[in-house]
Amino acid sequence: MEDKQSLRPPAREDGYISHATQLLEKKQEMVEMEEALKAKKEEFQVKMSALKQRREALDQKEDALKESMVRFDKFLKDTEAKKSRALRRAEEGRQTASQKEAEAAALKEELKGLIQRKEQLEQQLHKYRPFAQYLEQVVAQSEQFEEIPELMARFSGLLETRAILTDHEQALHKAMEDARAELLKLVEEKNDEILHQNNHMADLQVRLEEVRTQALQWESKWVHIQNTAAQKTLLLGQIKMAALNLFQIVCKQKKEVPALAVEDTEGQLEQVQQYFQDLSATLAKHHQGELGPSATDH
Repeated sequence: MEDKQSLRPPAREDGYISHATQLLEKKQEMVEMEEALKAKKEEFQVKMSALKQRREALDQKEDALKESMVRFDKFLKDTEAKKSRALRRAEEGRQTASQKEAEAAALKEELKGLIQRKEQLEQQLHKYRPFAQYLEQVVAQSEQFEEIPELMARFSGLLETRAILTDHEQALHKAMEDARAELLKLVEEKNDEILHQNNHMADLQVRLEEVRTQALQWESKWVHIQNTAAQKTLLLGQIKMAALNLFQIVCKQKKEVPALAVEDTEGQLEQVQQYFQDLSATLAKHHQGELGPSATDH
């Protein structure tokens, strides 16, 4: 007991240890804040990548719809060409044979009906453009048809086609409106979340700067203490005593018997440094574990 009391540092040693401890705590706090800021930045990048992929998928769907409309326009042009050829054949028949006059008159009436039908189809084309994609899906799932013109030629004369197309038009229009509303809502939510993340990152940056400032202040105080020490020999003894005390505290925390000599100050400090590094890693993992569920809730 007398030997331990004789090795106890003077009263002002507590001040030096307190400054060193506070400096270590501030440095640890700064490391934790930098890790938190890095995690938030990575999370923000992941969310932005997901939003970009969603927008690319919507662009691909829009391109597919445009391609379907081009095919549908080609079908209508082919139909118009067939009507033109029929008209030319009727005209040639009227010129070559008088007995074809009655047939020519019938063809003329038929042409009039076709023109009216063409106008109706043009109006329906403008109305039913969104169904081009639906028709492609039907052709792809059918083993009987290979092209949309074949399907339209087969069912163009059926009265129920118009009712079916009307029902599908309403459903598709509603689906597009719902998708547009969902996209607008998603964009608004993502913008709010980005704003929140930016504000949070700014707060973390301010806090990091404050911690750095405080750390520099404590480092300055520590340098001042070292430079203004009057008795370097006494200071060296006090440092050795502090290192020994810290080493003994670490050994006590680790429930280990001190294996280094009392004079091995460098080895003691290495053991203390290793202990604080292990403790810092454990605290950082625990802090990241708490941030994970919190970020998921947002």
